[in-house]
Amino acid sequence: MLLGQSKGRLQAMNRYSVLAGFMDQGESIEEAVQREIMEESGIQVRNVRYHSSQPWPFPSTLMIGCHADAATTEITMDEGEMADVQWFTRKDVLRGLAGTNENLALPGSIAIAHHLITAWANKDLP
Repeated sequence: MLLGQSKGRLQAMNRYSVLAGFMDQGESIEEAVQREIMEESGIQVRNVRYHSSQPWPFPSTLMIGCHADAATTEITMDEGEMADVQWFTRKDVLRGLAGTNENLALPGSIAIAHHLITAWANKDLP
């Protein structure tokens, strides 16, 4: 699974999460997923699939969670925005979710990112 650590809050907490960003005006969900992942990691993706959504009260946004398949694997990280981006194995992610992987802290259960990561780790994908 491709996970990243953005500069700032995630970096300060040494926590990894799914890659994320905002949609541009006139952009489809699929285009936004492809663009954001490419911008932050250099990875091209295809077969973008909706998973779930989460309302976020501040600043009045809607988080839309998707899964996608990697079309490329070589990471070219955006060093201006990201502190780290890397691939993790299913075993690493399962241990991270269980809190037994000292190298992989993940988002808590209230975050949509947690549910996206859990679905991938448990092979429960749309």
